[in-house]
Amino acid sequence: MKPLLSLFTAVLALSLYSAAPVHAEKTAEELISPRTQAAIDKGLRYLANRQIKRGPDAGAYGGTSFPGAPGIVGLAGLAFMCDGSTPGIGRYGAEVKRCTEFVERNTAETGYIARKNDEAGNMYSHGFATLFLSQAYGMTQDDKAKAKLKASVDMLIAAQNDQGGWRYQPRKSDADLSVTVCQIMALRGARDAGIHVPEKTRNKCIEYVKKSSNQNGSFSYTLGFGGGGSFPLTGAGLVSLYSAGIYDDPMINKGLKFLQNNRNPRRANYYFYGHYYAVQAFWHAGGDPWEKWYNDIRVELLEKQDASGAWNSKYGTEFATAMALIILQMPKDVVPVFAR
Repeated sequence: MKPLLSLFTAVLALSLYSAAPVHAEKTAEELISPRTQAAIDKGLRYLANRQIKRGPDAGAYGGTSFPGAPGIVGLAGLAFMCDGSTPGIGRYGAEVKRCTEFVERNTAETGYIARKNDEAGNMYSHGFATLFLSQAYGMTQDDKAKAKLKASVDMLIAAQNDQGGWRYQPRKSDADLSVTVCQIMALRGARDAGIHVPEKTRNKCIEYVKKSSNQNGSFSYTLGFGGGGSFPLTGAGLVSLYSAGIYDDPMINKGLKFLQNNRNPRRANYYFYGHYYAVQAFWHAGGDPWEKWYNDIRVELLEKQDASGAWNSKYGTEFATAMALIILQMPKDVVPVFAR
């Protein structure tokens, strides 16, 4: 392991966000079958080939859905990192470096990460891009990445509303859980990398997420929604709690049971978004529930991959492929923000 990555791991271990208990379970080599690794390799090659290599858009993805969105770049960068690459190092080091430089170029002085006139230039995109940038900075300790990350975090702190959440644009407004979880994970990644995040901000996040929980274990889209929760939002709620360092709470067990009982994956809305969070929730839970969940989603994703190596969704192949690759590579446990 590279010295700087070792330093980042040490920072993670000392973070306020304490690690979840590790259960005796199968190793990554046992969980990721040869067929699964072959699918991962094919998907990574697809993402690498789709990345723009030169010019002002170097590092971006030009798919039909949300071309050039920093959030898609961030997710692709995380997928490459899950394979063990860091900016400039590893078999996809060049791709990760391009992702990093693209995100840096599109971080405004205000800290907002978005391209002008970009349809996906909202807080979803900002959150995924900031999460990726936090990992890139943690792995390199690069001064430019640090400055951009700090600006992004400062903007998030200022834009958090009184309830403790965020909405679609970088300003105090109403809030919803699906946007909020992206910012919570970004702040957790930044804090683990050594960027200051006030305790007040963290506490407000926790308060918002807890108020989003329902008696049946699900989590709701907005406070006072009244219509019950959903599979994607429950995964998001659980990951929000884990990201805030909460591992032992009755609502976590209830939430995991809700996911198990309401998965219905082939009919779920926001399939990849939901499973991106669900797999993290069970990864943190560990043990038999984790192994069963991973094996089930692994088989399902292998069936969904097309001949090109891509996965598809209404949000584009780059988005779906990056999400699928992060899910499938979760057992590798090499990206600090996903670590237990």
